Amino acid sequence: MIAQKKRILLTGATGYVGGRLLKALENKNYKVRCLARKPEYLQSRVSSETEVVKGDVLNPESIVSALNGIDTAYYLVHSMGSNRDFVEEDRRAALIFSKAAKDAGVKRIIYLGGLGPKEVESAHLSSRHEVGQLLRSSGVPVIEFRASIIIGSGSLSFEMIRALVEKLPVMITPRWVRSLAQPICIEDVISYLLESIEIENHSSQIVEIGGPDRVSYGDIMLEYAKHRKLKRWIIPVPVLSARLSSLWLGLVTPLYSRVGRILIESLRHDTLVENPDTQKLFTVKPVGLSHAIERALTNEDQEFAETRWSDALSSTGAEKQWGGVSFGSRLIESQSIQAPCSRSDLFSQVEKIGGDHGWFFGNALWKIRAALDFLVGGPGLRRGRRHPLNLAPGDTVDFWRVEKIEKNKLLLLQAEMKVPGRAWLQFEVEPSGNGSKIRQTAIFDPVGLFAYIYWYSLFPLHKIVFSGMLREIAKAATQKLQDETGEK
Repeated sequence: MIAQKKRILLTGATGYVGGRLLKALENKNYKVRCLARKPEYLQSRVSSETEVVKGDVLNPESIVSALNGIDTAYYLVHSMGSNRDFVEEDRRAALIFSKAAKDAGVKRIIYLGGLGPKEVESAHLSSRHEVGQLLRSSGVPVIEFRASIIIGSGSLSFEMIRALVEKLPVMITPRWVRSLAQPICIEDVISYLLESIEIENHSSQIVEIGGPDRVSYGDIMLEYAKHRKLKRWIIPVPVLSARLSSLWLGLVTPLYSRVGRILIESLRHDTLVENPDTQKLFTVKPVGLSHAIERALTNEDQEFAETRWSDALSSTGAEKQWGGVSFGSRLIESQSIQAPCSRSDLFSQVEKIGGDHGWFFGNALWKIRAALDFLVGGPGLRRGRRHPLNLAPGDTVDFWRVEKIEKNKLLLLQAEMKVPGRAWLQFEVEPSGNGSKIRQTAIFDPVGLFAYIYWYSLFPLHKIVFSGMLREIAKAATQKLQDETGEK
């Protein structure tokens, strides 16, 4: 007789770890129910077999109904970004959740907390430990993982390190950069979380997890720089308060100063595995720091290649900034326009770009850019196109190359001109109202400080040229439709 798959409740599915765990659970064919304050944000990202219910861990009634019939519950929520007292909110939420889990007959709670010493001056780490204790207080068996810095695109600590290294050739660093950590790859964290569903031990456990390397945050920064082929210098200073550090981080990283200050308070402490024995319950063998960073960057490229930016821009809730939206190390600027014609009419115009036809708008500017590219050793406009009307993967389009094309849907061009990083230009066409919509997206993966100067200095010009391109493409498609209708 085949054992029935356990029924899983996943909280925090819209978060960094929760989102990755959701896909892993679905791939293992578990019956998953997700708790979300705004189910509409999550619904489009789950499989047809996954249930999404509306609820909030601070609302006892919604928690009771969400836990009904559940065997294993993942608790992956915290309130660090809240404008209110996050310690008190986390305390209340843990008490509500643990009581509801006990009443619902949940057999196991799996919780991901933070690695660090028992007695710390960090409100963040103390709260993480307290939440684990409160979850256990109900009597429901709890597997509490305590992790050091998680290496993966989207991890708060990793994104902070990425932003610092990418933007600052010389870093004057506070004392916390010398704190030791055992960074762990996100895939290894997910493996631990998955295995914890089926382990036979029925008592509560605290499991400290980390990779094999014990390194400082400065070492992590330099290792990241090595993978990105960047030269970086770190100059430590003896004193820099958490508040000043957070304000400094707010200028050069995506962190809000409030979240940065909370995070820095925990970074001042070593986050090392002191009790590795509990890891023997699992088969996971964490990879080292270099492999973890390499995997993070490779996976980011793969995920990026599969991304439709029209979906991403509407669903991520990413914070807008002048010059675009950040996705991992990439800067994204996207705009769209409506046209009263079919997808095929619009896409047929998109396929004409470059070569003898030109770029619909600002051709003189394109020629100047090509001349500058030629002077520094790039291809310029010498290569043109293989065919004046049709494109295929691998075709050249002046100083671009076709990376991906889906007929009447999508064209992705990768830049082969000389730029301080990597760049793409993407066009998407989709039905909209009584016609179609075309979206143009510029994507830039900057390497080094000069790359950011390059992007932001050219952004106003790009905005004018790309919006002009969209208008002229839509105008040409509309005119073609009118001409054909008139002939008929």
